[in-house]
Amino acid sequence: MLRQTINGCAMDALPLSRALLEAVLADRVSDRLVCELVWTRLGYGPPVSTLPGEANPGPDPAPWRAGPATPRDWAEAFPTAPEWIATRPASVRLTRSIAAEHKQLLKQQLGFCGYRIDELYPRRTRRATAVNWLLADLARRGESLPEIGPLPPLLPPPTNPVQGHPGDLPVG
Repeated sequence: MLRQTINGCAMDALPLSRALLEAVLADRVSDRLVCELVWTRLGYGPPVSTLPGEANPGPDPAPWRAGPATPRDWAEAFPTAPEWIATRPASVRLTRSIAAEHKQLLKQQLGFCGYRIDELYPRRTRRATAVNWLLADLARRGESLPEIGPLPPLLPPPTNPVQGHPGDLPVG
């Protein structure tokens, strides 16, 4: 974990790297971790009992909450951190929040041209949205994406990509 200032607030956040974002696109990390990558950068805070990147404490972990650094429009729309992968409205809002000039960063920076037709599942396309948002956030802040950085333990890709990894929420 890295203690850094995001949106003017000190937060624990897993540093972004090309290797980490490629692991997200390859479905090698949990949906929860994908959510946490975005939540920390939007100023949402974890419950006091958990830290970002820790394994889910149970089947129904305590929700993250908007904090003082959470942009007002996000805090009003989602006072508790939205599940980007599991809920369509949250994913749609995340997509719409990416500035037009940053919409192609997945292709430009990671060479990602999308999933094949037989790989198109809401979970995967929402992961791509989260990665694009993270790249746009870096660009907005004038930061570059390092090639390597710390990685959580990588998971094997789920046997059923519709359901995801054990502990991932159902996609609606």
